[in-house]
Amino acid sequence: MQQKRNIQIIEWEDLDKRKFYSFGVFMTMSIRATVYPATLIRTRLQVQKGKSLYSGTFDAFFKILRAEGVRGLYRGFMVNTFTLISGQAYITTYELVRKYVSIYSKDNTLKSLVAGGSASLVAQSITVPIDVISQQLMMQGQGEHLTRFKVKPNTGAAKHKVTFGQTRDIIRQIFAADGLCGFYRGYVASLLTYIPNSAVWWPFYHFYAEQLSKMAPGDCPHLVLQAMAGPLAAATASTVTNPMDVVRARVQVEGRSSVIKTFKHLIAEEGFWGMTKGLSARIISSTPTAIVMVVGYETLKKLSLRPELVDSRHW
Repeated sequence: MQQKRNIQIIEWEDLDKRKFYSFGVFMTMSIRATVYPATLIRTRLQVQKGKSLYSGTFDAFFKILRAEGVRGLYRGFMVNTFTLISGQAYITTYELVRKYVSIYSKDNTLKSLVAGGSASLVAQSITVPIDVISQQLMMQGQGEHLTRFKVKPNTGAAKHKVTFGQTRDIIRQIFAADGLCGFYRGYVASLLTYIPNSAVWWPFYHFYAEQLSKMAPGDCPHLVLQAMAGPLAAATASTVTNPMDVVRARVQVEGRSSVIKTFKHLIAEEGFWGMTKGLSARIISSTPTAIVMVVGYETLKKLSLRPELVDSRHW
């Protein structure tokens, strides 16, 4: 009879923190660079009215590529890289809360649920202002009519001057229109999107990993099972939270002030299908993200094990 295997989880106290943070920054940056085009496409699809500009994910990809080139797929990326800070805050909070909850409960699902939600709360508090600015930059170009703010046209200046000049223009316009509160527009909608997303993702990830472990041959590497569990968890979490993600994008880009009114307006204007806008792009972006994140994060934790524990752990 095949012996049941458990996916071993490396906990916070097992890690060499210097290695963990050094490798973590590189991993986070690599993931963001890989999936950023899909994030941009998702944002444009969610904000457009009906199918006024793009008919779907692939149509948006080719239209942006033809009209704006590869650079068009990376509009706002330089600003978005500042979310590296929130990425490190996320994983630190996740691991510390798991450790704290384990004092009171050994239930892995409960630990993942509470830690995932808490990590998202901390990360979104850092990320929202960056998202507000980068999303405005994403909507420039072919999707510029969908945003309240415009940037000065390219006058032939050096690339870095254009990039930072556009960012400065957007920051000034947001501050002039809404003050400091403008940089936290959509904060509640972001929390209502990403806290459930994170709280759902981690328990489903461990659940799928355990179920795959029961079905897989005994010699199947754990990392392969984890790489399969990640996309399944991502697709599940994306589907559950996509309606609020659409509302979040509209609140932040269009400058709406009410999550409930935005939700009602979207339903009245586009019906149930309005809630699914950008879902395929979100799943397309979340699938490779999940694979890279799971493989990278699990590998990161293995590489960051305290030296005295390396020989005692087996996968």
